[in-house]
Amino acid sequence: MEWILKGKAVVPGKAKGVAIVSRQPLSLWGGLNPQTGEIIDRRHDRSGAILTDKVFVYPTGKGSSTTSTILMESVRAGTAPAAIVNLTPDPLSALGAIVADELYGRVVPIVTLSQEDFDAIREGDALTVERDGTIIVERPD
Repeated sequence: MEWILKGKAVVPGKAKGVAIVSRQPLSLWGGLNPQTGEIIDRRHDRSGAILTDKVFVYPTGKGSSTTSTILMESVRAGTAPAAIVNLTPDPLSALGAIVADELYGRVVPIVTLSQEDFDAIREGDALTVERDGTIIVERPD
């Protein structure tokens, strides 16, 4: 089954990946190991998940201005998520994605969705993120 979600591109770009879905906010500072791509916040519902080349679907970031640095470092190390999908934009993640694109030539697209569309994405869905914020969802039968 395939369908299209219309989101807002916070950081435009194209990406594909399998969805890793969380219903909890995450601070990348102290929450993501940029050398491995692993969520290391042991209180987070996706603790231990590897985000490398996945589309990370979570409500929003939470705090710490160093979130930008962690996202940039994960891009540099090749462990960054392919894209990020949020309910509300996180300016710190957006800053990290924009600067990483400038420094390393690799963008991590960030898209926001409505609550209804956000809730429609399931773990393991194949997501294609388009520059305009459109997300094509493919769910294995």
